[in-house]
Amino acid sequence: MKILVGLSGGVDSATVAAILKSQGHDVLGVTMAIWGDKKATAHKSRHGACLGPDEKEDIETAEKIAKFLDIPFTVIDCSKQYDEIVLKYFKNEYVSGRTPNPCIRCNSLIKFGVLPLVAKEQGIKFDKFATGHYAKIIEKSGRYYLAQAKDKSKDQSYFLYKLTQEQLKNIIMPLGDYSKTEVRELAKNFGLEVSDKPDSQDFYEGDYNELLGVKEKEGNIVDINGKILGKHKGIWNYTIGQRKGLGISSNEPLYVIKLDKDTNTVVAGKIDDTFKKSLIASDINYPSGEMIKNGNYFAKIRSSQVPQECVITVVNDKLKIDFADYQKSPAQGQSVVIYDGETVVAGGIIEEFV
Repeated sequence: MKILVGLSGGVDSATVAAILKSQGHDVLGVTMAIWGDKKATAHKSRHGACLGPDEKEDIETAEKIAKFLDIPFTVIDCSKQYDEIVLKYFKNEYVSGRTPNPCIRCNSLIKFGVLPLVAKEQGIKFDKFATGHYAKIIEKSGRYYLAQAKDKSKDQSYFLYKLTQEQLKNIIMPLGDYSKTEVRELAKNFGLEVSDKPDSQDFYEGDYNELLGVKEKEGNIVDINGKILGKHKGIWNYTIGQRKGLGISSNEPLYVIKLDKDTNTVVAGKIDDTFKKSLIASDINYPSGEMIKNGNYFAKIRSSQVPQECVITVVNDKLKIDFADYQKSPAQGQSVVIYDGETVVAGGIIEEFV
């Protein structure tokens, strides 16, 4: 097959390209540019993030990988679409007191949406689009299912739950059957210079305020009874479950438990106040195209979490998730992903707690 591989400049995508070429496929490399003409500000770089002024170095690395593997290479500018689809959403969510997950939105709409679409529009012909994600795509009777990777510590199915049937049937994720250790070993065997390159750790290299571009808006930090404990300069500077950096004194540790846009307040509480057992999710996506039924499943409210036992109740176009145990610091705006065994059956945005 002719396979277009999304090269990031990292070990995973480079190994995918090498694996596919070794299998006899006609491989092409493509990298998306998303930084655009943004100005680099003074910040302590966390190089290795997806978005940042160091993007040029990653593109150069991806080009070197393509040259080493002797495959065609193209850079596609997706910066305008990224700004409109991901960064605008990121800003709107934060200033609304919600906690966004830009990586999930980027995966479904940019990496597996805009990038391959624009590649075709530019005349690049290919049969499948491959990436270095750790997840599996399983085909059964003409339907495609998204499932967890072999390496559960690296599994990225949580970030991919918004993919559709149309996308899944045109995607290849070869690393779903490998552990990270095995991938690095393969990279060494292929002679790839990036075999020991560290993994990306965040979506942005600098301070999030650089992306938000909003003025300070002073408000109160209060306890659950409304008692004023201190001041803040913008609710977007806080995240649910945050303990450090609140700038308030207390006899026992306090955590952010709510961000109220309407009153411009940050609500702080004790550790017990951070736990929730039931939630409502909206904007539901079913990767297989099949709606789920009421019943027992497993769910994650963050990517690094081990799936937790829960009971799902379908309520119109939303899902009610009742966990068997209390979950620490679920946040409105974040995603909850539902599993039946290792298969992703649904996912949505956390809207409220009940």
